[in-house]
Order: sequence, then C-alpha cells, then structure tokens
Amino acid sequence: MCFKKNPKYWHFIDELSGLHSFFCIFFCNFAEIYWAVALSRSSPEKYSVYYAMKKICFACIIAVVALSSCKGGYNAVFKSQDIDYKYEVAKQCYVAGHYTKAYQLLADLINPFKGSDKAEECLFMNGMCYFNLKDYETAVVYFDRYYKTYPKGIYTELARFYSGKASYMQSPDPRLDQTPTYAAINSLQEYVEHYPYSQRKDEINNMIYTLQDRLVQKEYDSAKLYYDLGTYNGNCLAGGNNYEACIITAENAIKSFPYTKLKEDLSMLILRAKFKLAQHSVVEKERERYQNTIDEYYGFKNEFPESKYIDEAEKIFKQSSYKIGS
Repeated sequence: MCFKKNPKYWHFIDELSGLHSFFCIFFCNFAEIYWAVALSRSSPEKYSVYYAMKKICFACIIAVVALSSCKGGYNAVFKSQDIDYKYEVAKQCYVAGHYTKAYQLLADLINPFKGSDKAEECLFMNGMCYFNLKDYETAVVYFDRYYKTYPKGIYTELARFYSGKASYMQSPDPRLDQTPTYAAINSLQEYVEHYPYSQRKDEINNMIYTLQDRLVQKEYDSAKLYYDLGTYNGNCLAGGNNYEACIITAENAIKSFPYTKLKEDLSMLILRAKFKLAQHSVVEKERERYQNTIDEYYGFKNEFPESKYIDEAEKIFKQSSYKIGS
C-alpha cells in the first residue's frame, strides 16, 4: 500500500506538527535569551533584562498559538460530516506517520463507506496503524476482520501476513504461558498454506522456527527442572519420579520438534537422567536401567560424534559398563 502526499490536505498535517515547531522555536529563543542576559551583565546600556523578558513573552505566545492551531485543526476534521474529506486527511495522516490521528479518523469511516473500496482500505489501514503503534493485539483483530470480510480483497495477503507477524510479536518469554506462541505458529502456517509461493515465505518460515525454538526452550527448561529436583518426591504425588519425568519431557520435545537446535542438549539431558535413574534404582531394576543408559549413549554418540558433551558422555558410559560388568 503506497500513498502520496496530497497538497490539498497537507496543511492539516502541518498543523499536527505545530507542537514540534513550537519546541524548535522555543529553544532557539531560549538560546537567544541566554545570550541577551549574559550580554546585559557586561553591557547594560545595550542589552537590558527587559529585552530578555520580552523574548520570554514572545516564546510563550508562540506556544499558545501552536497548541491552539494543532488542537483546533484536528477537532475540525474529526467533527466534519464530509466523510470523503476525513478519508483523505486520514490517509495523509497515515503517510506522515501520525498513526493515532489516522486510526481515530478511520474508525469512524468503516461503516459509512461499507460496501465500497474505501471501507476495505480503511479497515486495512486501521490494522496497519495499530501495528505501527506496536499495539499488536488490536492489530490482529483488524487484520483478521479484514481477510474474513474480504477473502479475495486487494490487501488479503498482506492482512494475513501482518496478522501472523503481529501474533509473532506477541509471543512471550519461554518462562511464561506459551498459548500466544501456539496461536502465532498457527497463523503463520495458515499464511504459508494460502500462499505457498509467496516472496515472504522465507521470512514466515524463519518466524515459525523462532517460535518453535521458544516452545522447545520451555520444554527444555521443564525437563531440566525435573532433573535438578532429582530424588525429591514432593511433586510426585501420582507416582513416578523426577528423572522419569525429565526423560519423558525431553523425548516428547525431540519428537515434536526433531530439527530443533536444542536437540543435542535435550539428548544429553536424557542420557544424564537415565544414568541417575539407574544409580537410584532398586537392585531388581538396576541392571536393566544401566543397560538403557548404555544404549542411549550409543545413540547419542552416533548422532553427535563431536558433541561438546562427549567427554561427559564417555564417563557415563564407562561407569554404566562397569556396573553391569561389560
């Protein structure tokens, strides 16, 4: 979507920038005031304090005028019954980056323009305003509303893309509930399904991989927590133990995300947990569990022959082999 500046409506945008102009003028005048006061001390006959006070009054007057102009200009447009005029001003606000002003105008135009191309454009621009303001939750609402209302609209592909991207931006830290992350992955995957040959496909896939890594990180942290709890059984009221919980959690993570960059770490965590489980086993299960540890070691070594954990893995293998006399 590309809009150009329209001179017919640009005077209003200039009014919105009145506050910025005020600050520039004010600080310039402040510098001149400082210079005038300084010289009044060295040359009272040329630069009096009266002259400095006059400059302050002048700056204050500019402030009042600028603020009144900005507020009055916007209110006049906002209250206008000319929806075509408001529509053009809203577009120019969007071009100028005044997204808050733009969405306030656009929100009042969607229904009046219902059934026209302008309604479609207003709805999409509204979503983009919220996206650019980093209000991603509201942006998703407008983008979803757009592509559901206009499944073959001009901006349908963009709406799906930005809906997925806005959802991606809402994904929380791995330590928090990951419901938004699953929602973001679903949204991005839907985009790929609808537009498999899109030029944005690589960007979408990279976002999906990042979100999946976030989910895996959460699973790794959970598995590591079980491992660290070790023989503590206060959290195992339903039976089992923490080492078994660690193994199951890590194995499920690898099964769900087989290409994760944390696969080596998860695999090593499984090997450690199986070794610890064998060490704390009753005599009847000890041999079987040490054998499981040895089998896990062979699988780990075959997949990660140059692992950063290889020395630790070799040590576990030797101790397990010694325990079963092999």
